[in-house]
Amino acid sequence: MIERIIFQIFHLETLFKYATLVSMNTVKIYQLNHLSSTQYQRLRTAQQEAALVWNACVAFHLQARMQHLRWPGRTALQKATKGRFALHSQSVQMVTHAFLANVETTQQLRKMHPEMQMRYPYKEKRFYPVSWPAQAVSTQGKRVVLPMGRGRDSLVLPVELPEHSRSVKLVWNQGYELHVSIEASQAEHAPGEGHATVDLGEIHLASVTTTTNEALIVTGRGIRSLKRQRSKALRTIGKKQARCLKHSRRWNKLQRAKTKQARRAERRIRDQRHQATRKVITFCVEQQVGTLFIGNPHGVRKRHAGRHHNQRMSLWEYGRDIDYLNHKATQAHIECFTGSERGTSSQCPECGHKHKPRNRQWTCKACGFSGHRDLVGSINMHTLAFGERVSFPRSYTYLRPAKSRKSSSRADTPPRCLSQLGSQPHVADVVSLEAGYRPNDAKKPVSL
Repeated sequence: MIERIIFQIFHLETLFKYATLVSMNTVKIYQLNHLSSTQYQRLRTAQQEAALVWNACVAFHLQARMQHLRWPGRTALQKATKGRFALHSQSVQMVTHAFLANVETTQQLRKMHPEMQMRYPYKEKRFYPVSWPAQAVSTQGKRVVLPMGRGRDSLVLPVELPEHSRSVKLVWNQGYELHVSIEASQAEHAPGEGHATVDLGEIHLASVTTTTNEALIVTGRGIRSLKRQRSKALRTIGKKQARCLKHSRRWNKLQRAKTKQARRAERRIRDQRHQATRKVITFCVEQQVGTLFIGNPHGVRKRHAGRHHNQRMSLWEYGRDIDYLNHKATQAHIECFTGSERGTSSQCPECGHKHKPRNRQWTCKACGFSGHRDLVGSINMHTLAFGERVSFPRSYTYLRPAKSRKSSSRADTPPRCLSQLGSQPHVADVVSLEAGYRPNDAKKPVSL
């Protein structure tokens, strides 16, 4: 019940952002891998100072609540934190703004849904990201200059900022990263008035159907294989590390190897996720979709299905898929919202008969209907989200997000090389779903 309330709130916030949006920004990430010990220590100290600003805001707000005084606003917090910390004044202000946004969101949740028992910020932080607005950032050739306040030397990092760059944020993600906000081009108007639904999955990242009787499936097998590769590599290193004395020289060396493997896999997965969600939005623009519904598979991890499948489910980051689709859809002026998809994958789109499918092909035991399992879930979402019934598509397009650099990866091997039992549809080809054919074996006739 609480999860459903959270998703309804997220739906309202998404619509509000879409209605009030003026300009969209995208983020470019720079890895700060080759820092000197002095630079590293300065970045660490800066994040510690930002954490002290956050802790001061938490204490100030708590004191006002305990004494039943008026809660501090933006002006009060800026005065209370002015000149006290070794940061640029506008960096301090951005921390206070983030704190006030957190308080406002918590206040709304407590008022609308008291059963959630949301708490105002109360934990003390040791580190917090440091932000600089656009007017505080300057460049010197191929270097970026980040001021640290009057009387202190600025941070100079070997990063060449792109054109139309905006604010900059210093983030720790198993190593320091510089997140640069860039003003992105935005569509002038909505592509059309059609509707589309997206069924997210762990094997197939997104299955899309539209009111134009077109369908798209973007596979997630490449992401799945990268996660599996990362888990096996960390397991191998962890076994060696278990035989070492903690914090010994060899233990630290293996720990650095684990961090390197994790960061590399994260970058590859993030790249494929961006490319996959971009293909979904491009398809929606081509089909003149004006409203997009994304089914949220919440509760999928509650069911115990064995340790191997439980591991795959725990590594399934469908929340990030929803965030990426929301952001890219808003850039394309497509109204995007999400909600529960419960029951859509187990119901026949023709007769309404319900049963649990066992493979990728959904076959109805009552009327004999046959179709792709993920497309069945996406088609049923039209009735759930828009109150309209859409006919099942006769064909669909199957795409991969991107090819991996390793040609030996099974996920990126041409389908004809995976089995000798018969050829399968090529990537990005339209697969016929007419009578006598099925998507998994395009040359083998079946009786419908």
